[in-house]
Amino acid sequence: QVQLVESGGGLVQPGGSLRLSCAASGFTITSYAMNWFRQAPGKEREFVAGITSAGGRITNADSVKGRFTISRDNAKNTVSLQMNSLKPEDTAVYFCNARRSSVNYYWGQGTQVTVSS
Repeated sequence: QVQLVESGGGLVQPGGSLRLSCAASGFTITSYAMNWFRQAPGKEREFVAGITSAGGRITNADSVKGRFTISRDNAKNTVSLQMNSLKPEDTAVYFCNARRSSVNYYWGQGTQVTVSS
């Protein structure tokens, strides 16, 4: 059974940090680009960060550049998102995505991140 399971979300104060993890099972992420998306209430899901299968290219949304860092560990079949200097506008459900093509991709169930004092 193919699964992506996110963890590490929670409540944090503005300026704080969180580290999200995504564990894949039922397939190996080696040949997949791995991405993080987020969806805030009343808004569309948006791209946050992505990393190619070999880890050679990383892309970040302008809104998180300099604050968020995506990384992957193919040996552990995991991808992580280190989030620093969090802002209230970062509040959203964060989703892990594995993509190999337009018809070959998987989504996790999401983890809630709330930035509030």
